[in-house]
Amino acid sequence: QVQLVESGGGLVQPGGSLRLTCRASKSISSINTMGWYRQAPGKQREFVALIAADADTDYADSVKGRFTISRDNAKNTLALQMSSLKIEDTAVYYCNAVINRQWLPWGPGTQVTVSS
Repeated sequence: QVQLVESGGGLVQPGGSLRLTCRASKSISSINTMGWYRQAPGKQREFVALIAADADTDYADSVKGRFTISRDNAKNTLALQMSSLKIEDTAVYYCNAVINRQWLPWGPGTQVTVSS
């Protein structure tokens, strides 16, 4: 089963940018839906962005125009480019993929902290 590992999180000031990367242990070319979710302290995990195999994308309203999801099937990676970051973007960010109509088990995620 494919395993996903997130990286790229860190501490950034409001208005700054970060690029998260999710590396898969196997080819992602046959995976249709991949996405990013996040969980802030004391809150439920929430949807951030999705991308399909045909590169069709969907975003949460809270990140539209600021975040961009992309995938590189040749490198087996999923990325999330985040700009104009806000304090409320602080969360642990998780990548995931739908395999056999189910999301994979959640990985450890990567912490993003937006603070001045």
